[in-house]
Amino acid sequence: MYFGSDFRKSVLIMKKTFFLLTTVLATALYTNKGFSQGSDELVSVYRWYNAADKNFVTVADGEYQEGQMLNWGWKNKTQIFTAYRNPAPDRVAVNSWFNPVTKDQASIAEDEYTDDQMLKMGYTGKKLQFYALTRRGPNTIAVYRWHKGDDWVTIPEEGDTDAYIKKGYRHKTYQYYGIPRATDVVVYNQL
Repeated sequence: MYFGSDFRKSVLIMKKTFFLLTTVLATALYTNKGFSQGSDELVSVYRWYNAADKNFVTVADGEYQEGQMLNWGWKNKTQIFTAYRNPAPDRVAVNSWFNPVTKDQASIAEDEYTDDQMLKMGYTGKKLQFYALTRRGPNTIAVYRWHKGDDWVTIPEEGDTDAYIKKGYRHKTYQYYGIPRATDVVVYNQL
């Protein structure tokens, strides 16, 4: 059967269009942008340890450069959960506060303590870190704060709490919900 040249040109144009659309779709799905929530919205949250001060700090990815943290004596970087960069319904702002006397940094959700209460406890330098979920949902993990002396440490519910109890941390307090680390991570190197 013979088809005219106009028909063959139409088929060729349709094939090129199909190829172009398939390429655009594959690229969008591969980079995870445009068709679902983009990775720019999520931020990894890490815990660092300073042996000199015997202190833990919670830091969002991009808050400080890794070289700065190492220069300041922080080590043992451990991802503890993932949070959000931007506000939205059912999210709470988490701020970093620093106590210059005790050298403690605490990550405090905006609904835990008022600014006045934090200032009276000696904390200054309030700085936004990330936004966390206020409700449990699919693929979420409860995040708690544990206290010892002048140090507060952030630990997700799947964390190795026994190791912190042995080090004297007590007063477990619920803070918010995060997104758990990747499921392919089997061992949680807490300390």
